[in-house]
Amino acid sequence: MLQAMQYKKAPITITEQIEQLQARGLEIANPEKAAHYLSNISYYRLRAYTYPFQDNDKENQPFNRKISFDDIIHLYVFDRQLRLLVFNAIEKIEIAFRTKVIYHFSLDKGAFWYVNPSLFNNPVQFANDIAKLQEEINRSKETFIKHYHKTYTDPKVPPCWMALEVSSIGLLSKIFSNLKENKCKDAIAKHFGLKDVGVLENWLRCISLLRNLCAHHCRIWNRRMTKLAIPKKPIYDFIENKHIIEYKLYAYLCTLQYLLNIISPEHSFKKNLIALMGNCPLAQEKEMGFPKNWNQEQFWK
Repeated sequence: MLQAMQYKKAPITITEQIEQLQARGLEIANPEKAAHYLSNISYYRLRAYTYPFQDNDKENQPFNRKISFDDIIHLYVFDRQLRLLVFNAIEKIEIAFRTKVIYHFSLDKGAFWYVNPSLFNNPVQFANDIAKLQEEINRSKETFIKHYHKTYTDPKVPPCWMALEVSSIGLLSKIFSNLKENKCKDAIAKHFGLKDVGVLENWLRCISLLRNLCAHHCRIWNRRMTKLAIPKKPIYDFIENKHIIEYKLYAYLCTLQYLLNIISPEHSFKKNLIALMGNCPLAQEKEMGFPKNWNQEQFWK
């Protein structure tokens, strides 16, 4: 059991923050410029970018290599650019997945299939998911939702092409995963280049978590992610590297690239990623799981 210990660190001024960083060995050539950054980006937020370069077991947490404040800012900006690139890619994947779920299940099971408990495995999860979906419907300001409630009284819930359009990708992935195995799920997985529905379910869960990180401006560089399933026999060409680290960002980027090749063959994700990684600060490719010469694989050409 963790021994009780009171937190006693006091807040410090920006000037004191700069002095503390300098005392720990961070090079700050322009304190005025550093103060400007720290007045707009919190010290604690930047701490996530300095942490890997410090000996955090020692009391003063000294930097263990020669590094400057500008290096940290470059890394911070790089991470932001990477988030924007990833978020844009996920938008296309989210819309495509939503479209396929609505299309296949509505044609096969009817407009209100999503409220039919017999189609789902876990009744408790079904009830929870539908309750959350109803909350999202109630919060929605979409004109088509308002029109449905104003025009129709039966059923009380709108058809799937309205209801699931206002659902978050995270909730939609949970609804999809709880659906019983059927030809619709198989068809959707096949459309996205997968023979195993379970892999698609894992990808959707992982991608929704990555999306939330990007949407909330969280760090994705050097983050340990949820373990991503690597398909054993995908329908289309996937990466050849057999030593991909499933919980590193690189695995996720490969998955985005694979899905975008199917959804939007003329996409610019690959080109933009290669260009961005060409300017990756502080040789941090490895920390995100990138293998050596990663962009020389046929998958990235």
